[in-house]
Amino acid sequence: MTAYAVTGHMDLTDKSVGLVRDALREFLARHTEGDLVGISCIAAGSDSIFAEELLAAGGRLVVVLPSRDYRQAKVKPQHAETFDRLVEAATEVVVMPHETANRQAYESANGELLRRGDRLVAVWDGTPPSGKGGGTSDTVEQARAEGLVVDVVWPEGAARRG
Repeated sequence: MTAYAVTGHMDLTDKSVGLVRDALREFLARHTEGDLVGISCIAAGSDSIFAEELLAAGGRLVVVLPSRDYRQAKVKPQHAETFDRLVEAATEVVVMPHETANRQAYESANGELLRRGDRLVAVWDGTPPSGKGGGTSDTVEQARAEGLVVDVVWPEGAARRG
């Protein structure tokens, strides 16, 4: 069994959502040896798309939430239904020991993803870290520094809102 942690951009364009969904579906179809386990923070965008495709492929979902207040503080109304459905479908929900969702909580959650994952799936356009910490690029760098295999998924035509 290989556990796939995911990190990825939240700000995908509408067109990119379908492209990323298709690419993740194809990726997961190629990696179904043994039990399929995915670890995600289920943020809007790439994290949730990965979680949905993992479940559709028959995989088991582990959700890592950055803080106790994450749902009420950070989940936007347009993502709430998806978020709640994914939490309900998860085989395990891990809540990091932070009261509030902030950069430190995100960094802790990303560290937990990497600790639990055997590989990292990165829905990532290759941009360098912003310097703020806790982002997709930071997680990719950390995974590579720890020796994890990083599978970059960024289909042709994908873009971020900007």
